Amino acid sequence: MPTNGTNCPLKLQFGLINHESRYLTAEAFGFKVNASAPSLKRKQVWTLEQDPQDPQVVYLRSHLGRYLASDKDGKVTCEAEGRNTDCRFLIAAQSDGRWALQSEPYLRLFGGSRDYLSCFAQVITEAELWAVHLALHPQANLLSVARKRYAHLSPDDGEIAVDRNIPWGVAALLTLVYLEGKYRLKTCDSRYLVNDGKLSAESGRGTGYTLELKCGKLAFKDCEGKYLSPMGPTGTLRSGRCSKPGKDELFDLEESHPQVVLMAANGKYVSIRQRVSISANQEDETDLETFQMEIDKESRKCLFRTNEGKYWALVAHGGIQTTATERSANTMFAVEWMGRRVALRASNGKYICTKKNGQLAAVSDSIGEDEKLILKLINRPMLILRGLNGFICHHKNSNTLDANRSVYDIFTLHFSDGAYHIKGEGGRFWYVNSSGLVCSDGETPDDFSFEFLEHGRIAIRGKNGRYLRGQGGMLKGDGVTPDSSALWEY
Repeated sequence: MPTNGTNCPLKLQFGLINHESRYLTAEAFGFKVNASAPSLKRKQVWTLEQDPQDPQVVYLRSHLGRYLASDKDGKVTCEAEGRNTDCRFLIAAQSDGRWALQSEPYLRLFGGSRDYLSCFAQVITEAELWAVHLALHPQANLLSVARKRYAHLSPDDGEIAVDRNIPWGVAALLTLVYLEGKYRLKTCDSRYLVNDGKLSAESGRGTGYTLELKCGKLAFKDCEGKYLSPMGPTGTLRSGRCSKPGKDELFDLEESHPQVVLMAANGKYVSIRQRVSISANQEDETDLETFQMEIDKESRKCLFRTNEGKYWALVAHGGIQTTATERSANTMFAVEWMGRRVALRASNGKYICTKKNGQLAAVSDSIGEDEKLILKLINRPMLILRGLNGFICHHKNSNTLDANRSVYDIFTLHFSDGAYHIKGEGGRFWYVNSSGLVCSDGETPDDFSFEFLEHGRIAIRGKNGRYLRGQGGMLKGDGVTPDSSALWEY
């Protein structure tokens, strides 16, 4: 079984685009639905839920937590708080990847435009077809359902191989790029997967895939109507011969947790190379010096997981060992963020310090130099940020950044002694100007510090000590506290 800790398949969330390129929208007023929006924002996001008894039947839940429903006369509403008979739909996937949605009890088809939506058509026309635009954060791990193995970049072989028991390190990160109704799979070194299994720096016809859903799993269909699947002993990801998806062609997307390396005050990396005890005694960054950070949703404390699936744990006399396989109070650490450095407090209330021999122990009452660590995020060389109101994107006509877009720009992340430099278009850097706006045309890099405050979200601090937040559609660097406007999916 995959051993990636808290990982389970991401809930499938998406926008539905009609034949007029407008998104299905759930309005708060009167729980009405229309197809009027030109872009994918919060009101246009739908969550797919499967019926536990009949996997062919799906329910569509709006951002308000209400379910799409159709009565026998084809009248469409979205106010049901629970699933009832009228909320049951079937998906008929078409050859171009679009969906026709059919009411399961009444066998009529859902479609229309703007305020004129109904579920009464008996045959599929253009008006009953919906394109699917995923609304998930586009960076994830990819799990083969049949092989129970994860995809990762194999740079020596120039391919994506599906042969890892756990998604470890930067190579396991894949980015889904949505372009003209199709998806591209982008590796951590910015190459695209071609349907013949090769990787290309350029996006072309052979790199575009339509997404299909089967029993809640994803299938990727190429331009020839064939499906991606793992092939051969290393599971090379490429299109096979199948023109219908079977188990071999099905995948889950899973959340990509932050993975980090830690450097102690002695200038050495924290490692599990010496097996059970954790020591800062290594010069190199390998899988044995890489730890997965899992933020507990309730306490917001942090767990550190090794590539063998073990957690850091507090043991007798303040020792820190990788002996735990289950979460408990002793595996949770409070992180104190201090700009370029962090300190970790164990469940005994003591701070972790680095002893003279490099061993880590939770024995300190206060933070001095020996308690400070440098924490470096290694599995986000490409950074995509999404806030409450949308993605961060270059503003079309100025050097500022928008924070409410339905499309995203990909930024490059560079690490510098506990801080990060964020690079955008044309190799220019982010900085906060004197008005508190975040700009993207800096010739020299500015320092930003990251704080992993919630499960799946970070806060970013500028060198002025203020947090980056979305306000009025713009990205500003003037937040005093890391409230919801200053937390970013990454």
